[in-house]
Amino acid sequence: MIGTALLVTGAASGIGRAVCELGSKAGYHVHALDRDVEGVTATVDAICAAGGQATGHLVDVTRVEEVSGAFESVAKGPRLVGLFASAGIDLGGMAHELDPETFRRVLDVNTTGAFLVVQQALRVMIAAGGGSIVLCGSPAAQVGFAAGGVTAYGASKGAIASMTRTLAVDYAPHGLRVNAVVPGPTDTDLMWAGVAVGDRAAVRTKIIGEVPLGRLAHPDEIARCVLWLLSDLSSYTTGSLIGCDGGVLAKSSISM
Repeated sequence: MIGTALLVTGAASGIGRAVCELGSKAGYHVHALDRDVEGVTATVDAICAAGGQATGHLVDVTRVEEVSGAFESVAKGPRLVGLFASAGIDLGGMAHELDPETFRRVLDVNTTGAFLVVQQALRVMIAAGGGSIVLCGSPAAQVGFAAGGVTAYGASKGAIASMTRTLAVDYAPHGLRVNAVVPGPTDTDLMWAGVAVGDRAAVRTKIIGEVPLGRLAHPDEIARCVLWLLSDLSSYTTGSLIGCDGGVLAKSSISM
């Protein structure tokens, strides 16, 4: 793996940062992309302090010119063999009250942003003879959340699920694998973004009660799944939505 690179969007925090740090330990040169300057700097500094190699890029994934600019820089370094497209937002609201601009913004970041990054990675990886791409899905693509208000987020992640399968079929002949990790409730800033500080303890307890494993995931647990999908250990896996959700999608809420 020496001399190869991994690119991660949403690298400033949460699962994205965890993938950056574990990817560095696995031997990748890490390209950390995020629009959060302090966060992406902290990610790069942590990797370098631990003896790894990383480059930070300030990128808004919805802006074509910023995405393509980052890939121009990536092309000057070690060969890109892996991508984890993690950048995402969750702006909730019941559908009949949801501002159309909010709906568009969620799809723009979560779906179009992922597409723009994947598009650039495909061009680089095809020329290099292959690689592995991992998108970030969600249980919201397959089920409605009891708490409600995730129409925009669920729609964006439904598109990611479809994109994963389509890309996997289209690009298999080029030696490219495309999969998605489907995280369950994970203790990240994004999870708590729409929850008032005073309500978080009660919400945490309620969520834990719905997870068969009885706890939230740590970002490192999701990151280990991503690293497996990026590695040759998953060499015959493509077009898959890999659940790393504590059993959430296996559970029915019906009790007799």
